[in-house]
Amino acid sequence: MRVTMHDVAQRAGVSIKTVSNVVNGYPHIRPETRLRVEEAIDHLGYRLNTTARNLRTQRTDMITLAVPELKLPYFAELADSVIRSAEEQGLTVLIEQTGSVREREIELLDGRRRHLTDGVIFSPLALGQDDVGLFEVDFPLVVLGERVFDAPADHVTMNNVAAARAATLHLASLGRRRIAVVGAHEGELVGSAALRTEGYRQGLKAAGLPYDPALVSEAGLWHRSTGSESMGRLLDSGVEIDAVFALNDAMALGALHALHARRIDVPGDVALIGFDDVDDVRYSVPTLSSVDPGREQIARTAVDLLVERIAGGSGRPYRRVVTGSRVVGRESTGDAAEGAETVVAVQPGGNEEIVSPVSATA
Repeated sequence: MRVTMHDVAQRAGVSIKTVSNVVNGYPHIRPETRLRVEEAIDHLGYRLNTTARNLRTQRTDMITLAVPELKLPYFAELADSVIRSAEEQGLTVLIEQTGSVREREIELLDGRRRHLTDGVIFSPLALGQDDVGLFEVDFPLVVLGERVFDAPADHVTMNNVAAARAATLHLASLGRRRIAVVGAHEGELVGSAALRTEGYRQGLKAAGLPYDPALVSEAGLWHRSTGSESMGRLLDSGVEIDAVFALNDAMALGALHALHARRIDVPGDVALIGFDDVDDVRYSVPTLSSVDPGREQIARTAVDLLVERIAGGSGRPYRRVVTGSRVVGRESTGDAAEGAETVVAVQPGGNEEIVSPVSATA
């Protein structure tokens, strides 16, 4: 026979309301009363009917994380960080892959599956600045990334320009003068590629180096294969190169493969740095230098902002949080001993900016 809350109340000598307050975490209960109820729960093996509770509270204690694709190491590790941060707050995470498909990203925002979770953390890739109106939704939403700014939602992002500038200056500080870029997107005005390429150009200027379009190699989706192909085109062009800044680590690993295939020494002939500081870069040969964009802070902050909205924080202005970043030097730039890591630049972050002059309505 199923144990009920009434059974627990009888054994503990308290009211059903008191048992309910204990199992739902109500704080204002005498310690000795809480202890009696907890002992009764343990003895009887009572299990809370979460379905009934959720119907009453209209809460599921689940949130959605929507990302383009988990096979990209950055998004896989971001999902891991979000899951761990959510678990600390008693939440379960439902993962959705949008595949960078515009229709699927729009479907995510239309709210048809809203009843499944309490809120959404969303990293769009197909949607852009012209779609900002689609983000005016009636459920708690936190936007990640660099595709959409000034949406009616909290926003957590990284300082792509400053981080890319620091990566480029790092290569220049090592005496490299022909610094190429792998992964550019021609014509892109908003997005990671555009921002990181702008940071690259700023880094060249700060180092007193000219910008040479011949050193900028494009790629489509940022995968290992496109990084290898982009690097191969640079090498086939015959342009002089002594360093490469790959705009993410997946492409950096692909570029490294292409350099190895041509018997080009890294870092002797060509230094190489990536972006994202995913776990794989510590196990390549040589180990890859990379930009750590503050992924843990992004995940933790996004979960905190979403939890605040879910709990009823709809009256405050929307916020944008920009995380800190750092350049981590390893063997591929020749500035770290084997197996070592050296933080060679730090971009302070954690600065929170109020981006909505009026109260949020979501």
